[in-house]
Amino acid sequence: MRYLSTRGHPDRRRFCDILLEGLAPDGGLYLPEQYPNVDAATLEKWRGLSYAELAFEVLSLYVDDIPAADLKALCAKTYTAEVFGSDEIVPLRELEDGVYLEALSNGPTLAFKDMAMQLLGNLFEYELNRRGEQLNILGATSGDTGSAAEYAMRGKKGVRVFMTSPDGRMSPFQQAQMFSLQDANIHNIAISGVFDDCQDIVKAVSNDLGFKRKYKIGTVNSINWARLLAQVVYYFAGYFQATASNDKQVSFTVPSGNFGNVCAGHVARMMGLPIRALVVATNENDVLDEFFRTGVYRVRAAADTHETSSPSMDISKASNFERFVFDLVGRDGAKTRALFEGELGRAGRFDLSGDPAFAEAAKRFGFASSRSTHADRLATIRDTDKRFATLIDTHTADGLKAAREHLVAGVPMIVLETALPIKFAETIVEALGHEPERPARFEGIEALPKRVVKLPADAEAVKAYIAQHCDD
Repeated sequence: MRYLSTRGHPDRRRFCDILLEGLAPDGGLYLPEQYPNVDAATLEKWRGLSYAELAFEVLSLYVDDIPAADLKALCAKTYTAEVFGSDEIVPLRELEDGVYLEALSNGPTLAFKDMAMQLLGNLFEYELNRRGEQLNILGATSGDTGSAAEYAMRGKKGVRVFMTSPDGRMSPFQQAQMFSLQDANIHNIAISGVFDDCQDIVKAVSNDLGFKRKYKIGTVNSINWARLLAQVVYYFAGYFQATASNDKQVSFTVPSGNFGNVCAGHVARMMGLPIRALVVATNENDVLDEFFRTGVYRVRAAADTHETSSPSMDISKASNFERFVFDLVGRDGAKTRALFEGELGRAGRFDLSGDPAFAEAAKRFGFASSRSTHADRLATIRDTDKRFATLIDTHTADGLKAAREHLVAGVPMIVLETALPIKFAETIVEALGHEPERPARFEGIEALPKRVVKLPADAEAVKAYIAQHCDD
């Protein structure tokens, strides 16, 4: 299996190279040259496997430069009941007729990002040890990626983490999860700006090839293909739990900000998983909903990016969207580059409404979308608590609201849970009048000493900080 850049760079890379590399040299994102086909016989063989076994089977289709026995051991080490709370790892429950919740938030940091990040931490440690190298991870988080990455990488040999986040834009619980870590290899950087500023810094540093090579810069954001690949697994796991046979279709609704989570669903669908629809659920920062309704992709300036009660989706520039657009325009690297580097860089938008490919987003690729507001979230949280005695977080509420707008009779709709409610306690109190349940290990976390530095939204300042701590 070889990987190519969405922007047409001629090089073809192997899995372990792009695992450590992040962005392609031309600023594009990596995708496999072709998606493996999973036929009915393979689906039948996979049905009934444990989650770790299923992860090994899916990853094996994309990873041919790690010995099979080692890859299997890494999956078994990662996906355990001790880490994720149950043998199912991602248990599915039917909430109401035809609507299911897939639990993805029972890992160490109570968010779905743990599903991929725990594997990524083990993959990094394995490959760096094999090469005798070190890696400096630079990331951006709007809330959950940062803590998931830091908990996965803390204490890992050969790895430092430099995690940027928008200063004051995360919930107090999210900030405490990250900033309370005292591990020497973990560095938190609060950026004066919004998430998109953090993401732009990560891309700018990654595009400085001299600096990237000198300081061995890698990434754990979902621009890293390995992380997105790990997320593909739980689409198969959800499908098998929701169906009794492989002639049944399902749909998924995915709370979406950076498009990585739902892009993993797109990959699963391209592999042959019988997915009817992929519903993109957004909050007031509705750049993705606008595209799927109109064909116009229009990023917002920092001043126009709303601060909402589902803050992990307060994103107006969806990095992984480029991967889908590459497929949408027929895997034309030059056209993808013209859209993302040319039109988007020049005008902050591009318009595919008149392109015949735009109709394919729904017809061929199954995409639909919906938008949710703060009032919608409160109403959905209250309704779900009252009718089903189930407490959901704000992002999952966005997903559940969208799911109900796209139900098709006879087709199970699986809503991907985003996080446990405690991460967004303030809104839960507003909706229900009481605090959500807090796992004992996180009691008093907000009062712990914090280890964080504040920097301006400037890539050079971040590079100087990285250089200082790597040269010490």
